Amino acid sequence: MLLSQFPRIHLAHLPTPLEFLPRLSKHLGGPNIYVKRDDCTGLGTGGNKTRKLEFLIADAIEKKATSIITPGAIQSNHARQTAAAACKIGMKCELVFEKRTDNPTELYLNSGNVFLDYLFGAKIRVVDKGSDMEAEMQKVAEELRNKGEVPYIIPVGGSNPVGELGYVDCALEIIKQTNERDLVIHHIIHASGSGGTQSGLICGLKAMKSEIPLLGISVSALKSDQEEKVFNLACNTSEYLGLSGIIKREHIVANSDYVGKGYGMPTKEMNDALIMLARLEGMLFDPVYTGKALAGMISLISDNYFNNDENILFIHTGGTAGLFAYQDQLNIG
Repeated sequence: MLLSQFPRIHLAHLPTPLEFLPRLSKHLGGPNIYVKRDDCTGLGTGGNKTRKLEFLIADAIEKKATSIITPGAIQSNHARQTAAAACKIGMKCELVFEKRTDNPTELYLNSGNVFLDYLFGAKIRVVDKGSDMEAEMQKVAEELRNKGEVPYIIPVGGSNPVGELGYVDCALEIIKQTNERDLVIHHIIHASGSGGTQSGLICGLKAMKSEIPLLGISVSALKSDQEEKVFNLACNTSEYLGLSGIIKREHIVANSDYVGKGYGMPTKEMNDALIMLARLEGMLFDPVYTGKALAGMISLISDNYFNNDENILFIHTGGTAGLFAYQDQLNIG
């Protein structure tokens, strides 16, 4: 009932699986680790943004849009899924990329997500690091209007109250799945970037009066900045849902200890964690988001942040395509 009032189209393979990772759990000698496979949403190799796009694209259709515009880093998972969604509904797609990493390799510029963006027929524009991305998107929108198009702008990561409904829905899905399995989850962990996944999840959890702690492991921003961003997003989303007041500042927890030198820059801990998961569970994480969050979770387990008999749920937000753009920067030995 929370979500039936909002327009939605079905793009994702839902519900996504919830899997136990027995070998990783045993190897770490810590809590029982489960993973929510949102890498299996299906659209354009999958990922968390597909949930958001179900609501964002429906909103674009209601507004009679003919073209979608969205920003991101050059290897944006969100942009790749947006480009795929535009194909599926017959809209044009314009991607505005910011040069966020210094000295990018040829693979980074042309492989992975970028290759898929071109395959999906998206038009790509690249702007300098630190550019006003909202202004850049407005320029593109004006160009499109002059050509008779009706543009629809999706913010970075699809992180606004419309997009975050996708992760309100994911919270409902998690509670349903765990109830069906009589599984008690003590902690939920995920990578936190643009903030929409974390804010949507906390809104969904609090709407159901769930007290499961939610930890976002930041991939770019400082703890205070990340928490403030997520808190503001969550407040806006709860108001959009008609549930103003359910979000408190203490509900928003981020850990920024595993960012390394910056967004999109590999760390040894991420590299080691990514290999560990691949070789113990045959599962692929990405270097920018899930890999760093996995490294954070492993570090927290070694620091006894969790009790050994607890159940942890890690949300796999996708990003596998990005692995191919980083293969010359990873040490897989």
